[in-house]
Amino acid sequence: MSYVLVPADLNLWDIVQNLRPVPLAVIAILVVFSLFSWTIVFSKTSVFSRATRANRSFLRAFRKANSLQAVAIASEQFSAAPLVAVFDFGYGEIERQIKQRGALVNKEAVERSLQLGISEEVTKLEMNMNWLATVASVSPFIGLFGTVWGIIDAFEGLGTAGSASLRAVAPGISEALVTTAIGLAAAIPAAIFYNIFGNRIREIGTRMEDFAIEFQNLAERDFGG
Repeated sequence: MSYVLVPADLNLWDIVQNLRPVPLAVIAILVVFSLFSWTIVFSKTSVFSRATRANRSFLRAFRKANSLQAVAIASEQFSAAPLVAVFDFGYGEIERQIKQRGALVNKEAVERSLQLGISEEVTKLEMNMNWLATVASVSPFIGLFGTVWGIIDAFEGLGTAGSASLRAVAPGISEALVTTAIGLAAAIPAAIFYNIFGNRIREIGTRMEDFAIEFQNLAERDFGG
């Protein structure tokens, strides 16, 4: 590999401009990863905000209602609420039992339906979370690969340049370390938001579990059992 010595007083942009194909390819991959993870972050932030607001509104309406039928009518206003999906699973099972048997005779089936609703909503909330985890875990290693490649290139260039001074090797090492910095810049936000969103999902999941209990209590008051 050929290596061209560059001035040691380069700024970051100058360093990036002097990068060779492999480090440039590494940086391009990391930039794509970073943009993708930020797209997910903004999308999930919006989803969680809407879900939380809709859950609160629906829960107020649910607790004020006198019957499940009244809740079913009001639930159409809160379609963004995960609790509505859980309610629909449970209420659908109750309707089937009432239609077929004239009464609520199998509370366990209602409970299973509610759990299915919870599982489905948690799965929706977890969508694309695996990509955040991938960006957080893989980006530092991709950046490190670019750094190792760049350092090898820098030291090979020393032999070509015939100089062993720090001034000769420093620019090349600086170039190499840029990829590690960009890898960390991509990974750190992805890791932070992965943990934040994971906590939000657990909170909403707990809220759905609690709601399932409230639902069953109201169902027993409405239909006995």
